[in-house]
Order: sequence, then structure tokens, then C-alpha cells
Amino acid sequence: MSIPLYAPIDLERLPKHVAIIMDGNGRWAKQHKLKVAMGHRAGTEALREIIRNSSDIGIQALTLYAFSTENWTRPVTEVEALMQLILDFFQSEIDELDEKNVRITILGDKTGLPEKQCAALMEAEKRTGGNTGLRLNIAINYGSRAELTQAARKLAEKVKSGEINPEDVTEALFEQQLYTAGQPDVDLMIRTSGEMRLSNFLLWQCSYAEFVFPTVLWPDFDLKQYHECIAEFQGRKRRFGKREE
Repeated sequence: MSIPLYAPIDLERLPKHVAIIMDGNGRWAKQHKLKVAMGHRAGTEALREIIRNSSDIGIQALTLYAFSTENWTRPVTEVEALMQLILDFFQSEIDELDEKNVRITILGDKTGLPEKQCAALMEAEKRTGGNTGLRLNIAINYGSRAELTQAARKLAEKVKSGEINPEDVTEALFEQQLYTAGQPDVDLMIRTSGEMRLSNFLLWQCSYAEFVFPTVLWPDFDLKQYHECIAEFQGRKRRFGKREE
């Protein structure tokens, strides 16, 4: 099957792990004189295309920032709309994702979600747990500081119980306590809408990521913009702290 490419990208040099902060749904809704909930729904439509294409071209892992721990402070109507979209997405997409061999992992505290949403996420993880294709990580009720604190607490408990010694704590052991344990670090971080900040997202995993900040709002982010971000990534020289020769 021929996969259409909308920018000059080399499929042999793809980023292993792409992370996306899907920003701009609210501003898109305002521009179109719609309710914020309609902006989030339009953003979900854009999301489907990016997931399918990531799987088709051979991205190993795709992490999407869907709902942060700070998002609970938004208006109740907006939070309720987002929670409903979570249910709608998994109900409509789970069959195709499973058929495409996609493995879903939820990053964040599922137990802090409403009962229906928690059950849907756990079922998606269980159903796709044996799949070997694209690792689709969806960050819901997620905050990177909370993730790092939880990892440190787990290691402290192991030290306290005598299971390990303090000197046994290494970067590799710490990484094993994260939601993304066993996955490659993020190579390419994309944040739409032109905002240039991480917003408490994957602080450890993005240590050496390349950042791209397209100005397009998330609902308008299509395969052309996605492939252009990948092309920009492939045009950069990654030194990982080393001096360029």
C-alpha cells in the first residue's frame, strides 16, 4: 500500500516517539463563533487522522496530551464535555485501533476519573495490551510533576523495605517507575497554536526532544502540517549534549 506523504520526509529516519500537545481547541471555537465543546469535538476529528497516519508510516510511539491534572479547574460544562468526548472516542475508535494492532496505554491517574471513563480506559488497555504496533499513549488526568513524584515515592518505598539500596537508584531504574517505562524517550515534541511551553507534560521523557511549534490551531492540524513537523525534525542535528564535530 502506497502511503501519501505531504512533505519530503524519509521513512527510514522517523522519530521513534512523537508527543503532541493538542492546543487551540478553545480559540478555534471562538474564531468560528461556536461553543468551546465544539472546538474539542473538532479537535477529536483531527486526532483520528494523526493516529492512523502515525501507525501507517511506522512511528513507534505517539503520546497525546488529552487532559491534564490542571484542566479540572476549567468551567464545569467544559470538563463534562471533555469527559464525554473521552467516552465517545473509545467507543467509536477502539475496534479500528485494535484491528490496526495499536496498543493503548493511559498515562495519568485513571482512578481520579468518573467511573464510566475509568472503566472505558481500563478496558481499552486490557483489550489492546497484547498488540505490537503503534504504542498510543493518551495522557488523561496527567501531570508530569505528579508522575515524577510518584516514581520517587516508589523507589523510596523500595529503599525503606530493604529491597534496594540508595546507591542502586539509577536513571534506568527511575525510568522503570514512569508511565512510559520501556518506551523510547520523546524525539519530537509538537505543540500546536504557537504556544511555546511544556505545561507539565513529559518533563523527564522530553530531556533531549526536538521541539516544533506550528501556529495552526489543533482542529486545523492536518497531515500536511504533521509531515512538515517531521521533516523539520529530520533536518536538525541532534547532539545530545556533545560538541558538534
